[in-house]
Amino acid sequence: MTKAEGGKRINLSATDRIAVVAGSGRLPVNVADSLAEAGHKPFIVLIDGETDPGTSLWSYAGERLAIEQFASLVPLLKRHGITHCVLAGGISRRPVWRAIRPSIALLRVLPRALSALARGDDGLLRILVTTIEDNGIKVAGAHQVVPELLAVAGSMGALAPQQSDWADLRAGQEAARTIGALDIGQAAVAIGGRAIALEGIEGTDLLLERVRELRDNGRIAGRKRGVLVKCAKPNQELRADLPTIGPATVDAAHAAGLAGIGIEAGRSLVLDYGEVVERADRLGLFVIGLSGEGNER
Repeated sequence: MTKAEGGKRINLSATDRIAVVAGSGRLPVNVADSLAEAGHKPFIVLIDGETDPGTSLWSYAGERLAIEQFASLVPLLKRHGITHCVLAGGISRRPVWRAIRPSIALLRVLPRALSALARGDDGLLRILVTTIEDNGIKVAGAHQVVPELLAVAGSMGALAPQQSDWADLRAGQEAARTIGALDIGQAAVAIGGRAIALEGIEGTDLLLERVRELRDNGRIAGRKRGVLVKCAKPNQELRADLPTIGPATVDAAHAAGLAGIGIEAGRSLVLDYGEVVERADRLGLFVIGLSGEGNER
């Protein structure tokens, strides 16, 4: 299977207009640039304090939106004739409620939003997706408009897991799925056949920083190799917040002393694919798409 065969592209017509609601990280950049290359110049909704400055996102037509103005998103999209919307990138903070101005749009979504907050991040994403689609705008996953981002099964670079790495991959996958079922996180680090660190609200980068510190402090001294595993949550809203890795993930995994990265095939994204592979090969890490229960060996 080639990398592009892992996803199914949504058919877009010449009259369709696509918005990318852009949070932090490389995902919105990858999505926007790929859409532009395919002839669909996107409209970018830049989330204040989240969208990375200095990227190509700022060169496209768009508007800025504070997280406290979340109720204005649908009116903004409708005002610009948007037919399809992609939610891409991270949001690091919740709204500051005292900064939210009352409006008709807010009153329409507030009961749903408050109910969703009690159910965790995935519940909030589902409500956001439903609210957008109830207003006639199709929400598409990043992998549906840029299918080449979707991870597929098998090794992505020159290196493959050693026999001993498979126990770590299985343990990491089991742990990641367990915390995912609780809507806690999507990633785990396993060393010596057991999970030693789990992702929380801090995200993958800080999870790997914590593992690096554990090694430096001697808490896992004498234990070599180890893996990072990322999986979608069992009830994941697949059109938003899929597990993602990129070149920075490879760098952080190497700094943490890990041997490789496992990511769920078909339900995870690989950003800047060529750079991920080049960097992993250069640093001596394997990157592999896991299928089934991660028990290929």
